[in-house]
Parts: sequence; C-alpha cells; structure tokens
Amino acid sequence: MKLYVNDEGWTAGITMKDKRMPEQNNMALHVCKHPERVIDNRKTFAASLGYTLHDLVCANQTHSSNFYKVRAGDRGRGSNRLATAIEQTDALYTDEPNIVLCSFTADCVPVMFFHEIKGIVGVVHSGWQGTVKEITLKLIRHLIENDYCHPDHFHIQIGPAISQKKFEVDEDVYVKFKSLGYADEFMYFNQETNKYHIDNQLTVKKQCELAGIPSEQIVMDRTCTYEAPDGFSYRQDKRCGRHLSFVVRKDKEMGSPYKK
Repeated sequence: MKLYVNDEGWTAGITMKDKRMPEQNNMALHVCKHPERVIDNRKTFAASLGYTLHDLVCANQTHSSNFYKVRAGDRGRGSNRLATAIEQTDALYTDEPNIVLCSFTADCVPVMFFHEIKGIVGVVHSGWQGTVKEITLKLIRHLIENDYCHPDHFHIQIGPAISQKKFEVDEDVYVKFKSLGYADEFMYFNQETNKYHIDNQLTVKKQCELAGIPSEQIVMDRTCTYEAPDGFSYRQDKRCGRHLSFVVRKDKEMGSPYKK
C-alpha cells in the first residue's frame, strides 16, 4: 500500500498488487475468482488504517460523470456485497468523519482530494471516458458553487495510472480528447503504429487547474500501472484485479475544526 497523506486532517493512499496476498491483493468484487478472499483483503486493508470493513463505502463504477455525497447512513455500502454499493457512480465525497471512501482502478486515473477548510474529502475514478466527460472538473465546480469550497484550499493527489507511452488509442478517442479544447499538449501521434498516445493523468491535472486549484497543490504519482510490477493493468491483462484508492477524513477529539 502507498500512503500519500496521513496527517491530522485526512488520510489518502492506494493499495497495490502484492503476489504474497490472496488474488495478488485484488480489492474488487466485480473482478475476482473468490469473493471471500477479496473481502479478506479489504478487512486487512481497513484494519491497517484502524478501521473495519463496515467503515468502507464503495460504488458500482460505470465510467460516468456521476458523483454522490456519502452520509453516515451509507457507511458499509458495497463493502462486502456488490448489491449494496452506490449505483452508477464514479466519484464519492463526504464531510462525515471516519468513513473510508473507496475507488477501484487498473490503468484509469484515481483522484483523492481534501478541502482543508470545509473538511470535505473525496475520491474520483477517471478512466478516459470519465475524463472526456470531465467528472473531476464537474465535481470540484459543484463543491465550489454548492458547498462554498474555495479552490485555494483543495489538496489533490492523483494516483498511479497507465502512462502516455502505453496508452495507445484510435482516432475516435483522440477526437474526444481534442474536443475538450485543452488536452492537445497531452497527446501525440505515432506514425509507426498509427496510434495516438494520451496522458490521461496530465489531462485530469489540467481539469483541476481549470477549476482554480493551484498547481502546487496537485501531486501526481507517475507510476505506470502497465509497466510497474505492483500495478494492475487492464490493458495488459483484462482479467486483472483492481487497486483501491481511498480517502478518509479524520475526526478530532475536541470537536470538528472545519467550517460548514
């Protein structure tokens, strides 16, 4: 597991492939051979953070631009059964403490964020479809407009994803990125293979910047999930498992320090 942030306000990180663990530490129930082993992996992960399986909240991701505000009553949804997961949602956020928001990826871009004034945390699953639908940009703008989150107080962590070198696409996908109007510098054409190469991570970073978030508050893990030995890659193996990106807002012993 990579732990990106673990301070008094929030914890964020991502689980990685581990050959020593059941199903190589796969965390996704929708792509597994033995669901009980995945649940055991989740229990081990939760315990490592000081939480239980019931503290996790998961969604059934569909490459949409839908996001959902998690409340205390959602605690445990999707943690041990797909049937209870939040439907058709690719981003979760909350201002409730001690709820572990989860997102599953294998090449797609995971985004974890925290707003230091409002105490809002969130995770985003942004595959190329989610990126061209601008899910990250839409969620941040929603929080700015509806929850009065000033962009200067966001902290963004972008996790491992497939690199531009390995992310080959045809013209139809290139056209979708081109239509965004701001992704040209993150694409190139390979004449030998007749393929386009797109940097999905940098496109998502640009979306955060377009929302007004200072670039110095956006951190990227440039690990390529295709090339890294501890990465799950759908492009490399369509039967692979999934990483679990997570974020949790911590509760303070002396009451909440955050402004509603």
